Amino acid sequence: MIAPNRASQLPDDQRIVITGIGLTAPNGNDWESFRQSLLEKRSGVKPYEIRYFGETLAGVCDFETTRYQKKKEVRRGTRAGSVGVYAANEAVKHSGIDWDNTDKSRVGIYIGVTEHGNVETENEIYVIKGFDYDTSCWSHHHNPRTVANNPAGEIALNMGITGPHYTIGAACAAGNAGIIQGAQMLRLDECDVAIAGGTSESIHTFGIFASFNSQNALATHDDPAQASRPFDVDRNGIVVAEGGCLYVLERLSDAKARGAEIYGELVGYAMNTDATDFVLPNPQRQAECIQMALRRAGLEPDQIDIVSTHATGTSSGDTQECAALRTVFGNCQSTRINNTKSYIGHAMGAAGALELAGNLSSFRDHVVHPTINVDQLDPECDLPGLVLNEVQESKRVDYVLNNSFGMLGINSVVIIGRV
Repeated sequence: MIAPNRASQLPDDQRIVITGIGLTAPNGNDWESFRQSLLEKRSGVKPYEIRYFGETLAGVCDFETTRYQKKKEVRRGTRAGSVGVYAANEAVKHSGIDWDNTDKSRVGIYIGVTEHGNVETENEIYVIKGFDYDTSCWSHHHNPRTVANNPAGEIALNMGITGPHYTIGAACAAGNAGIIQGAQMLRLDECDVAIAGGTSESIHTFGIFASFNSQNALATHDDPAQASRPFDVDRNGIVVAEGGCLYVLERLSDAKARGAEIYGELVGYAMNTDATDFVLPNPQRQAECIQMALRRAGLEPDQIDIVSTHATGTSSGDTQECAALRTVFGNCQSTRINNTKSYIGHAMGAAGALELAGNLSSFRDHVVHPTINVDQLDPECDLPGLVLNEVQESKRVDYVLNNSFGMLGINSVVIIGRV
């Protein structure tokens, strides 16, 4: 029997559950194929070339952009919008909801993003450079492409949703932040269905590669599949990735009423801020964020079965998060700790939502996917419960805790329970 949590004591119309999952990742274009790639240790990182910066490595998605959009719509919109449209439609289809008879004014869209508009601005500047910087060549599509709400707005236009839509700018904590916002809006009765999570088009801007490179934080490796290596002593930086993962969230009462299959319940969450540095993380604040989420869920650390880490493959980021985890879970013998970026790289605003999806299947099969590419564990990252290189079976998987941290010191944690 699942251990009790605080959310289970709430009335069903205040309990928030996941009823649909739609995603595209560098190693899978739906929840099942993504999970299978993780269990089979298949990386989605490959050689990649982008103008000005040149050859590098990236996590690149290969989904059918015209499955839910016309070619003209793809050209007019953005890559982040296309990722979002694909993931949202897949999530709704996966949920089994009667979409044709759903009141679209009661559907909300809450999309976490790291940034938006850089890709489109770089593209326009590249074009006008060929016309001696004549701004009359600037596309009239630029403004709707670059407004911050674009990815959520493209989903609304595509699906005919007339409820609230907006993006949540939360750096690399954004995927979790989108889920948290969706849950809060359901509890406030602002919507009956929330499409929530995160999207990223980061690999299409040369600036992000150049910036990480100038920080000596961009991963390199002779074998692309081994470039993303959190916790390994020889890790040398981040692999930038694109992707998206969106969830259909509903109140438990509504999900029960329509006989929906439930993939997990949001039983706890927290967000806080380091307020100490632009880039360097603060392990004390990260630990406090995890502890706040546990308190809200009414759970003890040893009740968490899987911790999905944020670890990006940078020296300081990995060791600081491990210090935070040691503070909270250092005495937990049954808690398993893994990482998904080792397969796909860092999908920025989509990272947290994708990494959560990679672990939700464990409620069913009791299998924990490993962190791959750890040839020699950094002693500062040595934690009890680390799952390295090979899958592990667990007798119990009732709760998954998902960490996502970002620049400017923003931290987010969500805890999902088995229903």
